[in-house]
Amino acid sequence: MYAYIIWNANPDIYTFHINGSELPLRWYGVLFAAGFLIAQQILYYIFRKDLKPSADVDKLTIYIIVGTVIGARLGHYIFYEWELLLQEPGTWFMSLITPPFSGLASHGATIGIPLSIYLYARQKGDQSFLWVVDRIAIVAPLSGAFIRFGNLMNSEIYGEPTSLPWAFIFQRETDPALLPLVPRHPTQLYEMLVYLLLFVYLLYLWKYKRNAIPVGTITAILLIVLFTSRFLIEFLKNNQSGFENDLIINMGQLLSIPAIIMGIVILLTGSRREGSVKS
Repeated sequence: MYAYIIWNANPDIYTFHINGSELPLRWYGVLFAAGFLIAQQILYYIFRKDLKPSADVDKLTIYIIVGTVIGARLGHYIFYEWELLLQEPGTWFMSLITPPFSGLASHGATIGIPLSIYLYARQKGDQSFLWVVDRIAIVAPLSGAFIRFGNLMNSEIYGEPTSLPWAFIFQRETDPALLPLVPRHPTQLYEMLVYLLLFVYLLYLWKYKRNAIPVGTITAILLIVLFTSRFLIEFLKNNQSGFENDLIINMGQLLSIPAIIMGIVILLTGSRREGSVKS
């Protein structure tokens, strides 16, 4: 008899009652914000060591937050609920910029973040696009780990049934298609662990190897490792949308392939780029 983990965490920390309306404070939102705040503190440290003003981090943070939220929300609609783009254009447009941000696609954020960094870097003569992306690449998996923990608190994006002893029984499941409740892979924790280890390794590369590796190397490693792990872990996950049941590989895997290829290209062309990641 396996001692499965019974997971019945309340996604709400506290519910505020304001003028007859309920406004829940959710673990996901708190963890999402905490990931950004902690990443920002680490960026302060990195920029100081690289002899860049701390004020640049404040400005960069604003760009990143906007790029992350809009990119992740828009990506969710395009990749998983594209029919709403035509059926309810007003609804989805307003949901891009107003909370609660229900439905965030990490692949959309992968597009939104580089665009926001580009807009930031074009104003900085001493900070190239890849130089900035390398710094963001260090803290991105740490923020991702916080978000995956938030997914766990929401009892969402978990995996297929399994008999492994660390399987979770998600008691807050309400989808009739996934009932009765059975032990499942805690894929949120799998990804969280990968992201934490990747963060530690990238921070090590920057701290001890940044003058010896070409600019873009940290970004390339992030793309290759993160999205390869995402591709593999997706085999253990439930599909997020019904249309994915007819695909050979799901949408998350399809979207991971270009990111992996991009990482390989950046890594292989590193020796052709002049300079290295300077402190």
